[in-house]
Amino acid sequence: MAAETRSPAAVGTDSDRTYLLCFSNELTEFREPELRAVLSLLGLTAHWTGSVTATPYLEVRLASEADARRLAQRTVAVKCCLELWAAADSEEELHRQLRQRLLDHPDTMLPHFGPETSFKVNVESFNRTLSHEAKVARVESFDYLPLEGPVRLRHPDLRLDTIEYYGLDPNRVPERPLQLFFGRWLCDGPRAAIKAHSLKTRAYIGNTSMDPELALIMANMARVRSGDTVYDPFVGTGSLLVAAAHFGGHVLGTDIDYLTVHARTRPSRVQERGRRRGAGESIAANLRQYGLQSRLVDVLVADAALPALWRRGVTVDAIITDPPYGIREPTERVGSARPSGGAIPAQHRAAHFPSKVAYGPGALFGDLLRLAADRLTLGGRLVFWLPVTRAQYSADRLPSHPCLRLVANSEQTLTARASRRLLTLEKWREPGDGDAATVHTSVDRFVSDYFSSGFTEEGGNGDPLAAADAELARLEAAGCRAEQLPLYIDALHGYNEIKDAAQLVMGRIAELDGVTVRSVHQRYECLPPAERQ
Repeated sequence: MAAETRSPAAVGTDSDRTYLLCFSNELTEFREPELRAVLSLLGLTAHWTGSVTATPYLEVRLASEADARRLAQRTVAVKCCLELWAAADSEEELHRQLRQRLLDHPDTMLPHFGPETSFKVNVESFNRTLSHEAKVARVESFDYLPLEGPVRLRHPDLRLDTIEYYGLDPNRVPERPLQLFFGRWLCDGPRAAIKAHSLKTRAYIGNTSMDPELALIMANMARVRSGDTVYDPFVGTGSLLVAAAHFGGHVLGTDIDYLTVHARTRPSRVQERGRRRGAGESIAANLRQYGLQSRLVDVLVADAALPALWRRGVTVDAIITDPPYGIREPTERVGSARPSGGAIPAQHRAAHFPSKVAYGPGALFGDLLRLAADRLTLGGRLVFWLPVTRAQYSADRLPSHPCLRLVANSEQTLTARASRRLLTLEKWREPGDGDAATVHTSVDRFVSDYFSSGFTEEGGNGDPLAAADAELARLEAAGCRAEQLPLYIDALHGYNEIKDAAQLVMGRIAELDGVTVRSVHQRYECLPPAERQ
């Protein structure tokens, strides 16, 4: 086990030292699973007490400063890492600990001070804004530290951080901080990659392109390392390939949608609606944009569920994917609803596009687990999203396979009634005769449950007009941006039983965020059916 918990001794009193991991306060559900995955990836042992998600700060004991840097610089949830010199629940106790450390363990502090060492004392607060005067007062309170070098506010040789934590509730901010920390800054986490990979500036995106932070977390959950072969069977616009390549993986993908793979779908950015995609938009262009083109193996138009796609003995180190749920993207596979008409004449095979049939979510996830059991190396991981209806969710209903062990299960809430869970499964043995995936029937019911519950909650009472008003009220209360609403309505139009209610929702929307949603929707309705997604 790469990580364990125990009660830590006083800071800096044995061979291990205590470090403070400062986390982002976003996607907290994924914080501990990612931390444990990175520890496992790097082969490190860490010790901590308490909950990883209770606060944005975690005191961790590690064997060396080098280990702390490696851990922090790979974990996407980490903002920065400090060598912790003092931690207390009052300012007086913080200074007492710091003075005592100078007396008892000067070897852990004095080597970092010197007349030629420039320094900066950085003041941070969580859930409370401190005035400039208050920050200066905090800095001057550490005047007993033997800081002899020059002050340098930008790029100092030594940066000391003092952090005040005022809890998580912005409506109940205490007068005094609940926790205070002081330590030597070691490094920042890899969160700069989130901004660098922003979808706003990416060459090629679609309606369902994965958020960059989630994509990077998924790559960490899969323990992607340099040289790994990483596969996405539902590649879409390649967001997960970008994240895996960022961490050194050689990436490949497949998708059954020819238009998406070849970047021939209509643009998803609102300001670009009505034009054709440019030559510079493609999955390859996305990797080239970030200097990762050498790590792209290939992307194919193919049905990942077909065993004939793979040669015998071919394996991959990780599979990371976001399968279609049947809401904003269809679930399809190669097949025909009509009896076979015989072989395709040779002269037509090159230009032939195989027909497709509906593909239930249950069958899709079953095939995905079978693919992972067959094609992952031992110890390789499958990381994928599973949509669930929150009221009906149960851990014992998760898809499973005898060859795959569940490692992590984290929830991302989508609406009051629906969420998706990021599942991480690890292959622990090769498949044998009779091994098969188990998928609960609730997976197949997700789409119908999701939409039917949306129009029968309080306020609807079976009346489409009232249901439409109730749905619009929910969207506005949730702060739904105007450009998101057409995507929501696009999805509803695939379901005849609520089509009328969907149109009524649109009829009640006047203007949100300065964008007339009805006009956007009307432009969509005027498009030829072949150009609609």
